[in-house]
Amino acid sequence: MMAGQPILILKEGTKRETGKDAIKNNIAAARAIADAVRTTLGPRGMDKMLVDSLGDVVITNDGVTILKEIDVEHPAAKMMVEVAKTQDSEVGDGTTTAVILAGELLKNAEELIDQNVHPTVITSGYRRAAEKAKEILDTMAKPITLDDDEILKKVAKTALSSKSASMEKEHLSDIAVKAVKRIAEKVGDKWVADVDAIQVIKKQGGAIDDTELIDGMIIDKEKVHPGMPKVVEDAKIALVNVALEVKKPEIDANIQIKDPNMVHAFLDEEEKLLRDMVEKIKNSGANVVLCQKGIDDLAQHFLAKEGIYAVRRVKKSDMEKLSRATGGRIVTNLDDLSAEDLGHAKRVEERKIGEDNMTFVMGCDNPKSVSILIRGGTEHVVDEVERSIKDALHVVAKTIEDGKVTTGGGSSAIEIALKLRDYAASVGGREQLAIEKFADALEIIPRSLAENAGHDPIDILINIRKAHKEGKINYGVNVFTGEVGDMEAMGVIEPLRVGKQAIDSATDAAVMILRIDDVVASKGESKPGGKSKGEEGSSED
Repeated sequence: MMAGQPILILKEGTKRETGKDAIKNNIAAARAIADAVRTTLGPRGMDKMLVDSLGDVVITNDGVTILKEIDVEHPAAKMMVEVAKTQDSEVGDGTTTAVILAGELLKNAEELIDQNVHPTVITSGYRRAAEKAKEILDTMAKPITLDDDEILKKVAKTALSSKSASMEKEHLSDIAVKAVKRIAEKVGDKWVADVDAIQVIKKQGGAIDDTELIDGMIIDKEKVHPGMPKVVEDAKIALVNVALEVKKPEIDANIQIKDPNMVHAFLDEEEKLLRDMVEKIKNSGANVVLCQKGIDDLAQHFLAKEGIYAVRRVKKSDMEKLSRATGGRIVTNLDDLSAEDLGHAKRVEERKIGEDNMTFVMGCDNPKSVSILIRGGTEHVVDEVERSIKDALHVVAKTIEDGKVTTGGGSSAIEIALKLRDYAASVGGREQLAIEKFADALEIIPRSLAENAGHDPIDILINIRKAHKEGKINYGVNVFTGEVGDMEAMGVIEPLRVGKQAIDSATDAAVMILRIDDVVASKGESKPGGKSKGEEGSSED
């Protein structure tokens, strides 16, 4: 105000919230997101049905899928969605845990703000608590090796037990462990398991227990000619990235034919070119051709006459996986094709799955790329099994890479909370309050597990704390009986990285939201056609 005149620095219609109002509004939005997924946590968690604007339905209890499908408008709520996405891309599981932990950290911070503790003090305390929590988790972790199949299966089962595919978790966990072990490679002194090397194909029909692991690849294509063999045993596979067609000139060209004999000569030359291509493939010893580009009708005929099985227009990503699976090299010039470039598989066959014919490349020696064919009664079941098995593959891969596991069922959260309270006393000052609130927030995990299973969370929390004070650090919530039990004995085991990443993601989101004390939301500009540009933008201070 200058001489009683207001100075306008923001456009008319701009909304602005500052100070505690801004923080509380952001916290409320973030907590609404956490509450939306909280009931899905654990083996007794419920599912959500999400219907988009086109009427497509998704039924799931996977935290990240729910948050991706919900059209979130509030900027602070979008940050919570990012928490789930980060957790999913880094670990593949624990998305719901990370989101509800972030929501609880913000709820507890709001209580401190009401007691006039400055947000900077809270964020500093939260950061210290997060570092200490990860240290405590490290000391609780147990080392494992690639050969610990039983533990790896328990890790996969834990990831699957909260999904609707849990009734087939024995079968699916076995597939997940075998698939990841096939593609795991040692780089230096560390194991690396790239889950992208595992192809997941879903086909509606059959039952979930018809899901199978293929030691090789499934190509969603059929053979190009009916005269080709349906099954090829002891397959020698040529992977070619070159069209088995006569090249057309790239520039406009006219061919003048003045003599009827020239037509025959022209056609004979075209036929000769195609015959030569097929001859080169045959001479290399190949009896299967998987081509990334097109195959001319005449070339198909020649290949069929030679008894060679051929597939065209195979995706580039599938070609790379086929190279890893069969040991073959992708060739871009047929003149270079030799017996050394060929891949090998015990059997290549065309199978009818549901409505489609597909090519199965099976029985590869030491494949570094494998396929999982998912079956299920309905489209929604198949989609949910795919999400479940991808979670299981990720957690097994991270377990192999890190070589460490911790117990689940809220046991790690309670142990960290107890140790953090002792640590808070040694820190002192106002940061001590923030560290204690961080410890309280961790208890939301066993509390939610108990509530979702229909048990009394207070009784269960008291019993778990008692067990941990007696040194039983693996005790957590048995959601099926409502008692506390040894999670290690029950086989509830998670990769170390799930817990660490959940703490990191939740803390980062909470700290970022708490540091915002000014939200400036500009009014959308009207565009021709009535659509407004940028419904809501925000800036931080």
